[in-house]
Amino acid sequence: MARSFSLGDFDFALPPELIAQQPAGERSASRLLDASGGQPVDRIFRELPSLLEAGDLLVFNDTRVVKARLFGEKPSGGKLELLIERVIGPHEVVAHMKVSKKPPIGTVLKMQGGFTASLQGRWPDDQGPLFRFMLNDDPYTLMEQHGHVPLPPYIEHADTAADAERYQTVFAKNPGAVAAPTAALHFDEALLAGFAARGIERASVTLHVGAGTFQPVKTENIADHTMHSEWYDIPAATQQAIARTHARGHKVVAVGTTTVRTLESWALTGCASGDTSIFITPGFEFRVVDKLVTNFHLPRSTLLMLVSAFAGYDRIMSLYRHAVAQRYRFFSYGDAMLLAREP
Repeated sequence: MARSFSLGDFDFALPPELIAQQPAGERSASRLLDASGGQPVDRIFRELPSLLEAGDLLVFNDTRVVKARLFGEKPSGGKLELLIERVIGPHEVVAHMKVSKKPPIGTVLKMQGGFTASLQGRWPDDQGPLFRFMLNDDPYTLMEQHGHVPLPPYIEHADTAADAERYQTVFAKNPGAVAAPTAALHFDEALLAGFAARGIERASVTLHVGAGTFQPVKTENIADHTMHSEWYDIPAATQQAIARTHARGHKVVAVGTTTVRTLESWALTGCASGDTSIFITPGFEFRVVDKLVTNFHLPRSTLLMLVSAFAGYDRIMSLYRHAVAQRYRFFSYGDAMLLAREP
């Protein structure tokens, strides 16, 4: 009989000082907990090429974080903040709105930088949690010129020029994410060259990470949690690379939980592009991913549930206890681990 899990099963004690507020001095100098074999081994991230084999395939999420946090005010002068979740038209966006009192539909907001945002309604329907806005210029241009890096809520400093560089992967390509695929932040050009030298191949997918990735699970019965939706795309070249890798008997190594969600959504639905709200919990049958590079995740989070499904609940909780005891750095700017799929 399959084991059942509740929200409390995914809790753990995390000393606040282990929540990384800044990235490591060098991307690949962060620590790596190698849990791909028997006993876990404490390593440095730049050792990762030696832990994979020639013919293995690394799959990255090439999404690009946009400066999606925008500040402004209502006609009354009341301050507000928008976090743009996605661009849905030439001037139209969907956003989270943080404000003391929601303005009525039709209100024109004056935003910092001198542009305007006109409230069109809620999204995806009249009861939706997000809001549609019409901007008076191209959204990507306005975000780049006037926006702020949408650092996660547990990072306590305001965004800086350093964050604009380090909260972005070196291969970021397709703009649209409001959170970085953080496992990929550890890769630099020298490390990528090291994989190529060893005959380890690379491919990419795109999943535009939404703010829902930080949405807390509030239901004790985890099956009652409503998962957020994100847009993804898997190019034909990546589909072919995965097929070749498995045909040769080698491993598909996903870099980050967003890559896992993308690949397993494709395997589950047959759709190579679209929206996914896949919720991976223990008992899920993985079809594509063999190994996973991932950071350490928040207690009681959907991401902790995903890695528990992948590597086994008891093993993950043991690894997290080890990481806390060994003072690994947690969350987006923290350290990483390498996991093998539970047989």
